[in-house]
Amino acid sequence: MVHKEEDSSVATPKGKYWGIFICWLLGNGCLFGFNSMLTTLDYYMYLFPNYHPARIIFLTYQPFVLSTTAGFTYYEAKVNTRRRILVGYTLFFLSSLACHIPLTSSSTSQLDVATSRRGGMAPFVGTCAIAASFGVANGHVQGGMSGDLSLMCPEFIQSFYAGIAASGVLTSALRFITKAALENSRDGLRKGAMLFSAISSFFALLCIVLYAFIFPKTSIVNFYRSQAACDGSLTVTADLAAAGIKSHPNPVSLESPPCVERLSTKELLLQNKDYTLNMFLLYLLTCGIIPGFLAEDTGSHSMGLVQYGIVLIACTFTWDLISSYIPLIEQLKLTSRKWILIAVVSRFLLIPAFYYTVKHGSQGWMILLTSFLGSSHGYLSVTVLTEAPKGYKGSEQNALGNLLAFSLLGGIFFGAILDWLWLIGKGGNPQANTILVRV
Repeated sequence: MVHKEEDSSVATPKGKYWGIFICWLLGNGCLFGFNSMLTTLDYYMYLFPNYHPARIIFLTYQPFVLSTTAGFTYYEAKVNTRRRILVGYTLFFLSSLACHIPLTSSSTSQLDVATSRRGGMAPFVGTCAIAASFGVANGHVQGGMSGDLSLMCPEFIQSFYAGIAASGVLTSALRFITKAALENSRDGLRKGAMLFSAISSFFALLCIVLYAFIFPKTSIVNFYRSQAACDGSLTVTADLAAAGIKSHPNPVSLESPPCVERLSTKELLLQNKDYTLNMFLLYLLTCGIIPGFLAEDTGSHSMGLVQYGIVLIACTFTWDLISSYIPLIEQLKLTSRKWILIAVVSRFLLIPAFYYTVKHGSQGWMILLTSFLGSSHGYLSVTVLTEAPKGYKGSEQNALGNLLAFSLLGGIFFGAILDWLWLIGKGGNPQANTILVRV
């Protein structure tokens, strides 16, 4: 039972829209730093032209985020979710600073990009180490937030993932601005990268403040966490304590243990194997195309090489963001598990479509395909994330949210590996069809 003296706010949910906005900001901060690295790939490709940075940086990130999430998913019932998420956002902040500090140095740092010389192996390994630290940070945050928000209203988890999509839109928009403003300046690429790093650090710091001091004191958040505590969830205890709410063992549970019993993670996986498969396949396809394919294999076009790649990635992120709000309209939301699976599998027809468009299509068709890729991804992923937790207890919803996050990250990992298949037939030339800018 949960007690708080002379406080009725827990029983009366308020602040829903404020909570939705905070979730959007938390989602934005979750991937803003790493999306900044992806959006400035032209810079890394100029610095490391022989190492496929568009693919290597993304692939380096994946094992760390996947292994970290796997560990937390296995032990989710015993994990202090509050500490897990705060550690993750702190790592985001430190990783963003690690990107920024070398950029301001002009002599000693191995990752120094202030000089005009090309980067060697050692600086590239250092850059990959920063990408790996982003992976560890995301392994703390994304699964933790997915589990935490799954036991609340569907709008919260939808807003969190809309924020993740928005981070891609914002970084793409900022990239357009910095390209236009700094294109003719000396060291324009370096200055643009410094700006992205500084903004990423700010967003990460903002997320630390929001999650540590503001989000846990929102009335509606306390309401859902209190319900989860009454169901026997231990993962919300620290967050309730941060809000000044003391949670005590439910006295009914001592006489009636079934009231707090929950399905095991394995049982939840078996009951929701189609949902977890959907998340895996959604991200497998999307990340098998983004970012490597859109950065290096864009086919013929009239735009500048860099501008065209940024346009394609921006289209994907923008339609991902827009379509993530469609499932909030009940009349437009898929609820049939069979039709959701059919829709997810049918997206794989995009593979031959992209391949044909690169060979024979125009830039208009490529933009259309990337827009459909983003819109179908955003709609279906939010549909799964909001439908799967329905009908479960708070502790089970938390576990299921972690499972879904692990599934989608697994799809991203294998998608990053499959992304290399697009290089088949290029004759091993790492600079073929590569976005390069010399500033």
